[in-house]
Amino acid sequence: MPNHSVGIHHHIKRKQKRKESFLENSFTKQFIDRAIYFVGFFGPIMTLPQLSKIWLEKNAEGVSAVSWGAYIIVAIFWVLYGLIHKEKPLVVISLVWIVLEFMIVTGTLMYG
Repeated sequence: MPNHSVGIHHHIKRKQKRKESFLENSFTKQFIDRAIYFVGFFGPIMTLPQLSKIWLEKNAEGVSAVSWGAYIIVAIFWVLYGLIHKEKPLVVISLVWIVLEFMIVTGTLMYG
């Protein structure tokens, strides 16, 4: 009976050093890690014109309470995600969004 193990070579894949992707690059990662604070701060500020139109001009024409209500639900999930993963900046900015979105929904229902 022939010995089947003779001549059979196991092909073991060499562990190759994986090339670092663009997003894993330390400079890119540091830039994104710092820029996210600016984005997190600037995002809600972009909502202020909508709020001023609704609350100061008492005009909610063309603003959908349903859409903004859905944004509240999404933000609640971001808060929960941030709490579970202990990401304080994510929790804080998501709470800010919830407050602003709630103000828009309330104003839309009052003046829409």
